[in-house]
Amino acid sequence: MIFDTIPVGQIDTNCYLAGDEKAGVCAVTDPGGSPERVLAMIEKSGLTPQMILLTHGHWDHVGAIPALLEKWPDLPVYAHERELCPSDEPNPHYFFPRAGKNQRTYGEGDVLPLGGLTLKVLHTPGHSAGSVVILAEDVMLCGDTLFAGSCGRWDLPGGSEGAMLPSLRRLAELEGDYRVCPGHGPLSTLDRERRSNPYMRQAAGL
Repeated sequence: MIFDTIPVGQIDTNCYLAGDEKAGVCAVTDPGGSPERVLAMIEKSGLTPQMILLTHGHWDHVGAIPALLEKWPDLPVYAHERELCPSDEPNPHYFFPRAGKNQRTYGEGDVLPLGGLTLKVLHTPGHSAGSVVILAEDVMLCGDTLFAGSCGRWDLPGGSEGAMLPSLRRLAELEGDYRVCPGHGPLSTLDRERRSNPYMRQAAGL
């Protein structure tokens, strides 16, 4: 699997590219801004994007989507249903405005094929009602659910401390280790977070 990441936008959101070199395709996760940098990352990979994946719909994770759709007009944009505006009108409560004909939804247990790769979706509410984590081989794209040494805030509309702790516990209980790839800040590993992340340890009862 080809894997790359760059910080984008006003608050350095981590945008990720995961792809199958043999099949020549990739997925872009959380293109939060700096469209020229996102396009350059895709060009550098030599792969053709097949989908845009959103871990959640906050403004700092979606800003480069219009530029990507201008270049690839048929690119599907995946988000959890609970992250979408109830209509096509902008919503002040951090909902993602629907991407028209490109909009797709995914949720708990969904599996997306990407060449020879399998992308598995986990619904992990807490930071927002429709937050998801995406597992691809040994990579965990966890958005603002899990950070290195911390977790996402839950005091924004749709957030819930009561939902965050079960989501963190669920991640802690996954088998094996993963590269933890959060929405902001440095990457980590799941084993490291199990050992030292106070929020994950609280959630797991350690």
